[in-house]
Amino acid sequence: MSTVEEIDISKLEKLVEEALEKYEPYDVIEKALRPAMEEVGRKFERGEYFIAELVLVADVFKEIFNKFFKPRVSKVSKAKPMGKVVIGTIEGDIHDIGKSIVAAILEASGFEVIDLGVDVSADKFVKEAEKHSADVIAMSSLLTTTMLNMGKVTELLKEKGIRDKYIVIIGGAAASEEFARKIGADAYGIDAYDGLKKLKKLIAEKRKQQ
Repeated sequence: MSTVEEIDISKLEKLVEEALEKYEPYDVIEKALRPAMEEVGRKFERGEYFIAELVLVADVFKEIFNKFFKPRVSKVSKAKPMGKVVIGTIEGDIHDIGKSIVAAILEASGFEVIDLGVDVSADKFVKEAEKHSADVIAMSSLLTTTMLNMGKVTELLKEKGIRDKYIVIIGGAAASEEFARKIGADAYGIDAYDGLKKLKKLIAEKRKQQ
C-alpha cells in the first residue's frame, strides 16, 4: 500500500508484474490496489492529500490498469449483448480504477458499455442514457463528499418520469446497500463481480416483465 501512496510508479509496476505471476488479476486488484486507492481517498477527505495528489494517483492507477489488467480481463464477446450500460464516476470524484474495472468486466461478460469517464454530472448520466437507449446506469463514488450526487441521478430520472426505464446500480468505497436503498437505486455492487451478478439477475427479471 505504501508504494501506491508514495506514487513510486516504477516500483509499483514491478510489484504488479510479480504479483500477476502468482495470482489472478482480479485478486491483485481487490486485495492490493483497491484498498490502497481507498486509503488515498480517505487521506484526501482528512485533508492529508490535496487535489493535485488525488489527480496524480488516479492517473497512475489508470495507467497501471490499462497496461497490466485490461488486456487480461477484456475479451470480445460474440454473443448478443446482454444489455447496454452507461457507466461513470459521479460528479466531484475523479477516481477511475474502480469504474474501469467494472466496465472491463461487464464488456468481457457480454455487455455493451458506454464509459462516460469521471466527474460526471447527473444531467449527463441521464442525457447519455437516453441518447444510447441504455438499459443500465452504473455510478461509482469513492469519496463520501460526493456520494450524495448519485442521488441526484435517481431524482432527475423521477422528475422526467423515466425512472422505470433504467436499472440503476451504484458502487465504490463510499456506497453501501443502505445508501442504495436511500437514493432509490436498484442495487449496490460490493465489487465488480457482485455488480455483474446482480445486473444479470435484474436484467433477466426486467425482460420477463416486458
